Amino acid sequence: MAAGYKTADPLEYHRSFLKENCRPDGRELGEFRTTTLNIGSVSTADGSALVKIGNTTIICGIKAELTAPPVDAPNKGYIVPNVDLPPLCSSRFRPGPPGEQAQAASQFIADVIESSQVIRREDICIEKGKLCWVLYCDIMCLDYDGNILDACIIALIAALKNVQLPEVNINTETELAEVNMKQKKHLNITKHPVGSSFAVFDDTIIIVDPTAEEEELSTGMITVVTDENEKLCAVHKPGGTALSGEKLQDCISRAITRNREVSKLINEVMQSAKLK
Repeated sequence: MAAGYKTADPLEYHRSFLKENCRPDGRELGEFRTTTLNIGSVSTADGSALVKIGNTTIICGIKAELTAPPVDAPNKGYIVPNVDLPPLCSSRFRPGPPGEQAQAASQFIADVIESSQVIRREDICIEKGKLCWVLYCDIMCLDYDGNILDACIIALIAALKNVQLPEVNINTETELAEVNMKQKKHLNITKHPVGSSFAVFDDTIIIVDPTAEEEELSTGMITVVTDENEKLCAVHKPGGTALSGEKLQDCISRAITRNREVSKLINEVMQSAKLK
C-alpha cells in the first residue's frame, strides 16, 4: 500500500512524513546520513580518498605534474578540479561530454578551493616563473543518491591531505628539474572547508543532506560551506525558493556544527592511516 502511494504521489508521500518531523528513511529533518571515509585507496594516484554519505559514493584521485607557472601569477601553482557524473552512478546521466550538473559542480569546487584557500598556491610553486606543480583533482561519483557537493568537498580535502610530493630542485647548470622520489612531504593544507546541503519543501520546511528523491521533490536547494574557524567560505543557491535571513542563518549554524563532525572524521582517518 505504502509503495503504491509513494509511486502514485511521491510528493504527498513525503509530506506525510515531514508533517511528523521525520523522513521516509527514518531520519529526522536535521539528521545527516552516516558518513564514512577511506584514504589512499587508488595506488596510481599521488593522493586519493573514497567518501560515502548514505548511498552516495564519491572517489577523488589527485595526480601531480610539473609545469611552468601561469604568466600572470609566476609565483603560483595550479589546482584543477573536475567532477565527473558518469552513467555508471545513475540512470539520470548519459554518456558524452560533461552535463550541466557536472560542470556546475566542478565550478563550485573550484570556487571553494579559491575562496577558502585550502592550499596557498604559492606553496606549490617550486621556482618563480620557472617551475610549479599542477594538481589535477579528478572527482568521480560512483553512486548518486543526492548531496554530491558535500561528498565531493570531503573527498577533495581528504585526498589533498593524503598527497605526498617529491622534493624537486632545478639544476643551476642544466636548468632541468631534478626529482628526488626518496624525499617526499605532505601538502600544507591551510584551511578545512566542509559543505552542508539543504533542501526546501513547500517553501518553509528545511531538511539536511537530501537524497536524490528529496532533491527532485524539493522547491529549492542550498549548499553552505564553512571552515574550521566558522568562517563562511561559499554559498551555492541554484534558484528555487528564496530563504529568509533567519532560515539562512540557521543553515549556517548547522553547517558550522557539521564542519566539526567532518573535520573530526578526517583527522581520525588520517591518524589511523599514520599508525598503520
